[in-house]
This record gives sequence, structure tokens and C-alpha cells, in this order.
Amino acid sequence: MNIQLDHAPCGYFSITSTGVIRSVNQTLAGMLGYDRQQLLDQHVETMMSVANKLFFHTYFYPYIQLYGHVKEMYFSLRTMEHQDVPVLLNGVQQERDGEVFIDCVVVEMRKRIEHEKDILHTKTKLEELYRATNEANQKLELLHAEYEAKQQELLRLNHQLEALASTDPLTGLRNRRFFQEQLLANIALFQRMRLPFSLLIVDIDHFKAINDTFGHPVGDAVLTDLGQMLRSMSRESDIVARYGGEEFVIIAPSSTRDNAKLAAERFRAQIEAATLGGCQVTVSIGVATMTSVDTDVTLLQKADQALYASKSNGRNRVTHAADRTEA
Repeated sequence: MNIQLDHAPCGYFSITSTGVIRSVNQTLAGMLGYDRQQLLDQHVETMMSVANKLFFHTYFYPYIQLYGHVKEMYFSLRTMEHQDVPVLLNGVQQERDGEVFIDCVVVEMRKRIEHEKDILHTKTKLEELYRATNEANQKLELLHAEYEAKQQELLRLNHQLEALASTDPLTGLRNRRFFQEQLLANIALFQRMRLPFSLLIVDIDHFKAINDTFGHPVGDAVLTDLGQMLRSMSRESDIVARYGGEEFVIIAPSSTRDNAKLAAERFRAQIEAATLGGCQVTVSIGVATMTSVDTDVTLLQKADQALYASKSNGRNRVTHAADRTEA
């Protein structure tokens, strides 16, 4: 590490994809009260409290794996003396020499300390107001109302952050990360209770030609309209998500092979008859139904192979993976 980075006015550390610290600058080590060697080859959770470990795994890891970077995430690190240090955390996922690293920069947030002092000062004022006159009690009620409003706003922002982490920003559907979590959940339910479910992969035919001919704004409108149409045609229990590009996925609980084929054909026919983003489009659909030998990987492969068969056989059609096997 060069001397400029080692003594930069911000903390720096680099971790592997499993969270092991491979590099740390002197600024961060000093900020947390560690000797640099005490942090190297340790897990990044060494620098975190229990609550921040949970936050790190719930938000930081999923976000950086999904988007490849994290910008200005509010976080707290823990010093060697178990004191919290509020920071802004920026991270980027990069590959070097065939290994994936997450490089992070942290900037200490001193305003947080000032904010905590304000809170303590407000608490002292509240204690005084409790012992004061009726006029002071009225002021206290106003302070309580302000506090409740801030609490509600914090809850709203937390819910918003959670929704953003699992939502595709273009179509408003669930994103790939949420879909993968729900796929594993449905597989676990199938393994425990043998409740059937099917997986549909829906792909827009000749989507590149739409972008090339009409431009990306029209392509985005097609994707948005198709996403909303799939959602409106699906059951409340179905999981509809954008898998990536022009591909959409649907998890259909309690759906057998025949049910899934009928639903997929209904989707295909109604999409063909509709106008999406001002364009006439068709879709090819691959379907697979969960079996006792399937995993998330094999089920996706089967549905994807069925989609490929639909494309190869002329597009604008539905293929079930089991039909290909029997054929």
C-alpha cells in the first residue's frame, strides 16, 4: 500500500467475498484503536457490534452483490475498546487476479456525535419540563409529538430501503435477489410438505430489434408494460419478478405441470393480443415444475432449456421441460 493511501484522510479496507480483511490503511486502524496487524486476515465482523453485523449482512452484502457498489451507506464501526464510530461507508466489488474483493472507504461522521449530544440535551430539558408548570407540560407534549413523528419517519425510511433492495427500479416488480430468495423458500416448502409449484421464464422475442428500431425509451416502456401485465394476470400468491434484461420469471405456488402450461399459454396469448409500449410483441416461455430431485439450479436450468426450445422452434410459444424429456 502506498504512503498516500495509508495515511489518507479516510479509512480504507479491502475484504474477500467471504469477509476476510486483506488490506487496511493506517488511518482506519488508528481510528479504531487497532494495530494494523491485528486486523489483517481477521473477519470484517471484528470491527462490528452484533447489531451492525446484522445490518451488514442484511443490506450491505445483498446490495453490493446485486449492483456491484454501495454509496454513502450510514454505518457504525466498533473500536478495539468497543466504542461505536459512526461512518459513511462506500464500497465497490472488483476482481483482481481471478479473486473477488470488496474495497471500502469510510469517512467518520462527527455530526452524529453532535446529534447525540443534542439528544442528551433534549432529554435533560424533558426531565426539567416534567417538573415544571402546565405551560412546560404543553411544551413536553409537543416534543413527544416531534419525537414520534421522527420515529415514524425512520420506520418509513427503513421500509423504503427494504423495498428498494428487493424491487426492480424500472418495472416496479420484485428483483432477481428477491426471486432467488423466494425460489429457495418454495423449494424448502416442497421438501417439507410436497406442495407443488412451477417456474415460468418469459422472454420477449426480438427485443434487441425493438431497441435498435425505436430506441431504448420505447424498449423500457415495453418492459414496464409487460411487467405490469404479467402482474395483473397473475394470482395474488404468484411471485412475479424481472430476472434481467428482457427476461421475467414467475413462481406459481400450488401449480402442477398442466396448470402451469395453461397459465403460460394464457400469458402468451394475451401478450400477443396486447400493445405494449406502443409496440406489438410476442414472448417465448419456458416452464418447469418442481420434482423431488430438483434443486434451485436444476429447476432454473430446466426452465431455461425449455425457453431455449421455444425460441428454437419459432418463438411465440410455450414449452414445458417435461415435454422435452418425454419427446
